Amino acid sequence: MTQPKVLLVDDERGITQSLAAFMGRSGFHIDTAADGEEALRRAACFAPDLIVLDVLMPRLDGREVLRRLRRADDWTPVILLTQVGESTERAMALEEGADDYLNKPFDPHELVARTRAVLRRVREGQTSLMAARRLSCGDLVLDRYSYRAYVNRRELELTPKAAALLACLMTHPDELLTRERLLDEVWGWDYPTGTRTVDTRIAELRRVLDDDPAEPRFIETVTGQGYRFVGQVGIVE
Repeated sequence: MTQPKVLLVDDERGITQSLAAFMGRSGFHIDTAADGEEALRRAACFAPDLIVLDVLMPRLDGREVLRRLRRADDWTPVILLTQVGESTERAMALEEGADDYLNKPFDPHELVARTRAVLRRVREGQTSLMAARRLSCGDLVLDRYSYRAYVNRRELELTPKAAALLACLMTHPDELLTRERLLDEVWGWDYPTGTRTVDTRIAELRRVLDDDPAEPRFIETVTGQGYRFVGQVGIVE
């Protein structure tokens, strides 16, 4: 089996060296770049299957590299490495075409898991789920910009957080999302709440979607861990 090719981009040499070794042992073919301009050159030559891209770098920051790739209609999956955990920073990264993000510092095992998850859901040459405005799963359609959801063209009555939670699940289909990760991505860790809040919003979604947890069409519970969106997700053009 061909090893997936990953381009690691970070201006801290120690980080790229340690991550390259770790991800190489995890089954990836690795190349590295130390700044934004080199990242664009290496992406053109190396043709990676995925790019891990630090945001704060000299000679083009990570977000500018991402914007240039997308403007060139290059939809190579990108995981952004950020040092800002605010929800606005995350939203901007995803709206600009990132497929996922990871806050520094992070566990290398988490990066490997995120990389594998993104590679599983990517479709070559097509807009990523993260960059799409409208997603569908059967008769369910979600507008990620307005946070409105419809079933058979009938708008569902969802609280804003439940709609945001649905968007998070649908952009990570067939991926186990822990309660802690959902809390981080939807509420932000600075939000004064606990993981039980996630369960409450999941229950709201199931009620509105008429989704039986025993035989789910949409949201599966992974006992003791979190939730997984099990439906087939597509992009509505």
